[in-house]
Amino acid sequence: MRRLTLPCPRRLCYDLGALVALALLESALAAPALDVTITTNAAPAGFVEVAGVEAGEFNPQIWQAGTLNFVPDLRSPLLAPGSGKFRNIYAPSAVQTPGGYRLFYGAWDGVPTGNDRIYSATTDARFQGFVNRHPVILPGSYTHVCNVNAVGFEDGSFALDATVYPVGNLNKPAFFKSDATGTNWNGLSGEPYTVQARDIVEIGGYAYTNADINGLNVMLRESGVYRLYFGDFKNPGGTFRATSTDGRHYSYDAKVLNGPGFVNDVKKFRVGGTSYYVMGLHENGTRLWQTVSSNGVAFPAARMLLTNLETADAYIVALGWVVRGQQESPGRKLLGVLYGAGPVSALNQNSIYVRWLQKMVVFVAGDGTRYPGTSALGPDRQFLALPSAGPVSGRFEVYAEDGATLLGTSVTQTVSSGQSYQFQ
Repeated sequence: MRRLTLPCPRRLCYDLGALVALALLESALAAPALDVTITTNAAPAGFVEVAGVEAGEFNPQIWQAGTLNFVPDLRSPLLAPGSGKFRNIYAPSAVQTPGGYRLFYGAWDGVPTGNDRIYSATTDARFQGFVNRHPVILPGSYTHVCNVNAVGFEDGSFALDATVYPVGNLNKPAFFKSDATGTNWNGLSGEPYTVQARDIVEIGGYAYTNADINGLNVMLRESGVYRLYFGDFKNPGGTFRATSTDGRHYSYDAKVLNGPGFVNDVKKFRVGGTSYYVMGLHENGTRLWQTVSSNGVAFPAARMLLTNLETADAYIVALGWVVRGQQESPGRKLLGVLYGAGPVSALNQNSIYVRWLQKMVVFVAGDGTRYPGTSALGPDRQFLALPSAGPVSGRFEVYAEDGATLLGTSVTQTVSSGQSYQFQ
């Protein structure tokens, strides 16, 4: 059947267009007024900086809907391997500390041999630089120890799960616990600690002897026990969970997720009296995935989280959430995702990248041109690319982390490249 297009009288078309424009204008004007102040900071040439855009309290609805405004950091990568013969770092796992974060990561941080190790570095709460990079765990008589996942405790101690190879020619998780100094591991003094056979994890009730758990060992601490979320290359197509009181001896619980993907992190949040568990997965390719559960035992099918930006991060091999706040307390935030990635399918030229979950900022010029935020510098700073020819007049619009819910608009501003603003 032919579809007929009815003619639109010119006056009527103009009137409809005017109504649409008026509706958009009224929507912007109806939004709460946004308090914006210029600061003395200097943004890079060609950009305007806005601060005050950090993600708010974890919102399960936007995660379950998959509507998330992730912004790449200007530093690409965030952390590159150190100089040396073997350069390949990934498996980032960040733990909040009183002074900021301690970042654990794995592989070859500019070393003379291709044996995986576990390292750590520290950074401030805004991720503005890394110091004290050093090896924490060495493989010893094993070939590799890598794919670290970390949790922290209020006394300053840490617990790590990592992949050790070979254990009977397979990959198995190992458990490492520090004292309150964060530098003495599994009862021995000083760093780096060397892996011992007693560190290897056991899982009862699962076909563990033949399991190949390579980089799929995620630890969560809750209710006085350790949860191990893991995958098995000998039993693909799912993610499993086991529980332990000491971090080494586990009992199998259940299969918690059906479908592909390599589990790399799980974080817990409390919202309105309900617990939410956010799982992150990768596929050694261009995409990351996420899924949210309200009990930690049954996860729905994973949604795509993000894709790579360019050739340099074409193969994403690991991820770790960045969170702020106590696990069992309201107000905990998920600020972003660190990920290890590289340009080659051999997966041996990786660096660490980051995307920040932020409020979406758009500068709307007087002529209607929209300039959205395109990059970030840490969790709370965002940059908008503006024409460098001269100042532009317009207003800021700020949307929630879903990129759609308008939170506020500013009064008309005249902004120029290199300026910095603070949102209240």
